[in-house]
Amino acid sequence: MLEGDDIDDSQYVSGLPGPLGVLDAVIARLEAVLLAIGVMLMAANTVANVVGRYVLGRSIYFSEELNQALIILITFAGISYAARHGRHIRMSAFFDALPFRLRKVMMIVITVVTAAGMFLLAWYSFDYVLTQASRGRQLPALQIPQWWIIVWVPLGFFLTGVQYALTAVKNVIDKDIWLSTNTLEGYDDSREEEV
Repeated sequence: MLEGDDIDDSQYVSGLPGPLGVLDAVIARLEAVLLAIGVMLMAANTVANVVGRYVLGRSIYFSEELNQALIILITFAGISYAARHGRHIRMSAFFDALPFRLRKVMMIVITVVTAAGMFLLAWYSFDYVLTQASRGRQLPALQIPQWWIIVWVPLGFFLTGVQYALTAVKNVIDKDIWLSTNTLEGYDDSREEEV
Protein backbone atom coordinates (compact mmCIF):
# COMPACT_ATOMS: atom_id res chain seq x y z
CA MET A 1 0.00 0.00 0.00
CA LEU A 2 1.05 3.55 -0.57
CA GLU A 3 1.94 5.77 2.31
CA GLY A 4 -1.05 7.75 3.48
CA ASP A 5 -3.69 5.26 2.30
CA ASP A 6 -6.69 5.39 4.61
CA ILE A 7 -7.72 1.75 4.14
CA ASP A 8 -8.36 -0.03 7.43
CA ASP A 9 -6.44 -3.32 7.25
CA SER A 10 -8.09 -4.65 10.43
CA GLN A 11 -11.05 -5.80 8.34
CA TYR A 12 -8.72 -8.20 6.52
CA VAL A 13 -7.35 -9.89 9.64
CA SER A 14 -8.46 -13.51 9.87
CA GLY A 15 -9.15 -15.53 12.99
CA LEU A 16 -7.76 -18.65 11.28
CA PRO A 17 -4.23 -19.87 11.93
CA GLY A 18 -1.30 -19.90 9.49
CA PRO A 19 -1.84 -20.32 5.76
CA LEU A 20 -5.64 -20.54 6.17
CA GLY A 21 -5.60 -17.09 7.76
CA VAL A 22 -3.53 -15.73 4.88
CA LEU A 23 -5.91 -17.31 2.34
CA ASP A 24 -8.90 -15.84 4.20
CA ALA A 25 -7.33 -12.37 4.24
CA VAL A 26 -6.44 -12.54 0.52
CA ILE A 27 -10.00 -13.56 -0.37
CA ALA A 28 -11.38 -10.73 1.80
CA ARG A 29 -9.22 -8.20 -0.04
CA LEU A 30 -10.19 -9.65 -3.44
CA GLU A 31 -13.90 -9.50 -2.59
CA ALA A 32 -13.62 -5.91 -1.40
CA VAL A 33 -11.72 -4.81 -4.51
CA LEU A 34 -14.10 -6.57 -6.93
CA LEU A 35 -17.18 -5.16 -5.21
CA ALA A 36 -15.77 -1.64 -4.95
CA ILE A 37 -14.65 -1.53 -8.58
CA GLY A 38 -17.92 -3.07 -9.79
CA VAL A 39 -20.15 -0.67 -7.87
CA MET A 40 -18.09 2.41 -8.77
CA LEU A 41 -17.96 1.51 -12.46
CA MET A 42 -21.67 0.79 -12.55
CA ALA A 43 -22.48 4.11 -10.88
CA ALA A 44 -20.14 6.04 -13.20
CA ASN A 45 -21.52 4.28 -16.28
CA THR A 46 -25.12 4.91 -15.27
CA VAL A 47 -24.53 8.58 -14.44
CA ALA A 48 -22.58 9.13 -17.67
CA ASN A 49 -25.37 7.48 -19.68
CA VAL A 50 -28.06 9.62 -18.02
CA VAL A 51 -26.06 12.81 -18.58
CA GLY A 52 -25.37 11.79 -22.16
CA ARG A 53 -29.01 10.99 -22.83
CA TYR A 54 -30.64 14.02 -21.22
CA VAL A 55 -27.96 16.70 -21.56
CA LEU A 56 -26.22 15.78 -24.81
CA GLY A 57 -29.11 13.91 -26.41
CA ARG A 58 -27.05 10.74 -27.01
CA SER A 59 -26.85 7.58 -24.92
CA ILE A 60 -23.69 5.55 -24.50
CA TYR A 61 -24.28 2.68 -26.93
CA PHE A 62 -22.59 0.03 -24.76
CA SER A 63 -23.96 1.16 -21.39
CA GLU A 64 -26.54 -1.62 -21.04
CA GLU A 65 -24.05 -4.39 -21.85
CA LEU A 66 -21.48 -2.94 -19.46
CA ASN A 67 -24.03 -2.75 -16.64
CA GLN A 68 -25.06 -6.38 -17.32
CA ALA A 69 -21.43 -7.44 -16.94
CA LEU A 70 -21.04 -5.40 -13.76
CA ILE A 71 -24.24 -6.83 -12.26
CA ILE A 72 -22.84 -10.34 -12.79
CA LEU A 73 -19.53 -9.30 -11.19
CA ILE A 74 -21.21 -7.66 -8.18
CA THR A 75 -23.65 -10.54 -7.67
CA PHE A 76 -21.07 -13.30 -7.69
CA ALA A 77 -18.42 -11.40 -5.74
CA GLY A 78 -21.24 -10.48 -3.37
CA ILE A 79 -22.21 -14.08 -2.53
CA SER A 80 -18.71 -14.72 -1.23
CA TYR A 81 -18.75 -11.42 0.66
CA ALA A 82 -22.11 -12.30 2.23
CA ALA A 83 -20.79 -15.73 3.27
CA ARG A 84 -17.74 -14.06 4.86
CA HIS A 85 -19.99 -11.89 7.01
CA GLY A 86 -22.60 -14.56 7.80
CA ARG A 87 -25.30 -12.63 5.92
CA HIS A 88 -26.92 -15.34 3.81
CA ILE A 89 -30.54 -16.15 4.58
CA ARG A 90 -30.79 -18.97 7.09
CA MET A 91 -33.81 -21.05 8.01
CA SER A 92 -32.89 -21.33 11.65
CA ALA A 93 -36.08 -22.20 13.57
CA PHE A 94 -35.01 -25.78 14.32
CA PHE A 95 -31.34 -24.84 14.59
CA ASP A 96 -32.06 -22.17 17.21
CA ALA A 97 -33.98 -24.65 19.37
CA LEU A 98 -31.09 -27.13 19.55
CA PRO A 99 -28.65 -27.29 22.47
CA PHE A 100 -25.18 -25.79 21.98
CA ARG A 101 -23.30 -28.98 21.10
CA LEU A 102 -25.86 -30.09 18.54
CA ARG A 103 -25.88 -26.60 16.97
CA LYS A 104 -22.09 -26.80 16.76
CA VAL A 105 -22.24 -30.14 14.91
CA MET A 106 -25.03 -28.87 12.67
CA MET A 107 -23.04 -25.73 11.78
CA ILE A 108 -20.08 -27.87 10.74
CA VAL A 109 -22.34 -30.12 8.63
CA ILE A 110 -24.13 -27.12 7.09
CA THR A 111 -20.88 -25.36 6.13
CA VAL A 112 -19.30 -28.53 4.70
CA VAL A 113 -22.40 -29.38 2.62
CA THR A 114 -22.74 -25.77 1.45
CA ALA A 115 -19.04 -25.63 0.50
CA ALA A 116 -19.44 -28.85 -1.50
CA GLY A 117 -22.52 -27.40 -3.24
CA MET A 118 -20.66 -24.19 -4.10
CA PHE A 119 -17.68 -26.13 -5.49
CA LEU A 120 -20.05 -28.25 -7.60
CA LEU A 121 -21.75 -25.11 -8.94
CA ALA A 122 -18.30 -23.61 -9.63
CA TRP A 123 -17.41 -26.72 -11.65
CA TYR A 124 -20.64 -26.64 -13.68
CA SER A 125 -20.43 -22.90 -14.29
CA PHE A 126 -16.77 -23.22 -15.34
CA ASP A 127 -17.85 -25.86 -17.86
CA TYR A 128 -20.55 -23.45 -19.08
CA VAL A 129 -17.98 -20.66 -19.49
CA LEU A 130 -15.78 -23.01 -21.55
CA THR A 131 -18.78 -23.94 -23.71
CA GLN A 132 -19.57 -20.27 -24.32
CA ALA A 133 -15.92 -19.53 -25.10
CA SER A 134 -15.85 -22.34 -27.68
CA ARG A 135 -18.86 -20.83 -29.47
CA GLY A 136 -17.01 -17.58 -30.13
CA ARG A 137 -19.99 -15.29 -29.61
CA GLN A 138 -19.36 -11.60 -29.06
CA LEU A 139 -21.38 -8.92 -27.36
CA PRO A 140 -22.90 -6.71 -30.07
CA ALA A 141 -21.98 -3.30 -28.63
CA LEU A 142 -18.76 -3.96 -26.72
CA GLN A 143 -17.42 -6.41 -29.34
CA ILE A 144 -15.79 -8.59 -26.67
CA PRO A 145 -16.26 -12.34 -26.22
CA GLN A 146 -19.47 -13.10 -24.35
CA TRP A 147 -17.73 -15.46 -21.92
CA TRP A 148 -15.67 -12.57 -20.50
CA ILE A 149 -18.71 -11.24 -18.63
CA ILE A 150 -19.72 -14.62 -17.18
CA VAL A 151 -16.26 -15.64 -15.99
CA TRP A 152 -17.22 -14.12 -12.61
CA VAL A 153 -19.82 -16.83 -12.01
CA PRO A 154 -17.44 -19.76 -11.39
CA LEU A 155 -15.04 -17.46 -9.54
CA GLY A 156 -17.84 -16.29 -7.23
CA PHE A 157 -19.05 -19.84 -6.55
CA PHE A 158 -15.47 -21.01 -5.93
CA LEU A 159 -14.69 -18.17 -3.50
CA THR A 160 -17.98 -18.82 -1.69
CA GLY A 161 -17.10 -22.51 -1.42
CA VAL A 162 -13.70 -21.61 0.02
CA GLN A 163 -15.38 -19.26 2.48
CA TYR A 164 -17.76 -21.98 3.71
CA ALA A 165 -14.90 -24.51 3.90
CA LEU A 166 -12.89 -22.04 6.00
CA THR A 167 -15.94 -21.54 8.23
CA ALA A 168 -16.17 -25.31 8.71
CA VAL A 169 -12.50 -25.38 9.73
CA LYS A 170 -13.05 -22.45 12.10
CA ASN A 171 -15.95 -24.32 13.73
CA VAL A 172 -13.85 -27.46 14.10
CA ILE A 173 -10.88 -25.73 15.75
CA ASP A 174 -12.73 -23.16 17.89
CA LYS A 175 -14.98 -23.75 20.89
CA ASP A 176 -17.62 -21.24 19.74
CA ILE A 177 -20.11 -21.48 16.88
CA TRP A 178 -19.16 -19.34 13.89
CA LEU A 179 -21.53 -18.30 11.10
CA SER A 180 -18.46 -17.30 9.07
CA THR A 181 -14.76 -16.94 9.70
CA ASN A 182 -15.32 -13.62 11.45
CA THR A 183 -18.99 -13.70 12.55
CA LEU A 184 -19.77 -15.40 15.82
CA GLU A 185 -23.23 -16.85 16.36
CA GLY A 186 -25.29 -14.45 18.47
CA TYR A 187 -26.17 -16.74 21.38
CA ASP A 188 -24.94 -16.79 24.96
CA ASP A 189 -24.73 -20.46 25.87
CA SER A 190 -22.50 -20.19 28.91
CA ARG A 191 -25.33 -21.51 31.14
CA GLU A 192 -25.88 -24.54 28.89
CA GLU A 193 -22.19 -25.48 29.00
CA GLU A 194 -22.18 -25.42 32.80
CA VAL A 195 -25.15 -27.81 33.06
